[in-house]
Amino acid sequence: MWVFGYGSLMWNPGFAFVNRSIARLNGYHRALCIHSTHYRGTLKYPGLVFGLDRGGVCDGVAFEVSAEDAARVLSALRTRELIYGVYREARVAVTLMTPGHPVVSAITYIAERAHPNYAGPLPAARKAATVRGATGKAGTNLTYVMNTLAHLQKLSLRDRDIERAGLMASAFTLRGSNAKAEPAREAALSAAWRTQAGRRQSAARASTLSDQRRFQHRVILARWVSSQTKTGGKIPPVIDR
Repeated sequence: MWVFGYGSLMWNPGFAFVNRSIARLNGYHRALCIHSTHYRGTLKYPGLVFGLDRGGVCDGVAFEVSAEDAARVLSALRTRELIYGVYREARVAVTLMTPGHPVVSAITYIAERAHPNYAGPLPAARKAATVRGATGKAGTNLTYVMNTLAHLQKLSLRDRDIERAGLMASAFTLRGSNAKAEPAREAALSAAWRTQAGRRQSAARASTLSDQRRFQHRVILARWVSSQTKTGGKIPPVIDR
């Protein structure tokens, strides 16, 4: 089994693997497009985490997992990634950046655009303003972004959109620690964020019953799959197509 990581999975997979390789996924790009209200933010102050969004190309890391560990790793991934239904589990074709450029089928997690936590494309300044102040159960939003950037650099991979947002967030944080009052630019960004938050709440209320059932179904199914793994039951290779 192969798993394609493009965000924190690259530097913190949390599972055993027998091989890993830089890999390329066509048709999707890495984006800070998911509002995090658990790991890197809260309901009151949501953070931004990475998702695979439509279009473009994404370079990341593919992990090969042994057959003996496959069920356990899938269970752990589903517990981690399907926490509130904003990601859709999918099997995708990725090209390994190794001699011969073999193509393998890998499990990955794609942003669900219909979910209320989908942030969509945002200006770099707004991403930075969000990232700089959010903190969740797994730590600060800024640490999450900068760790990902550091790992991309170590792998000699570039993602200029993420680099720009990360650098701006760092600059905002440093500036804020030395200033007694919030600069006018940051105040404007904060006001824009509050406006956006109101729009998100309206969108959440307007989400269709069908969407709500679909997202809840994913969460319940992920929990069921986890329980099946613990009791030795058979689990499906992909639970959401």
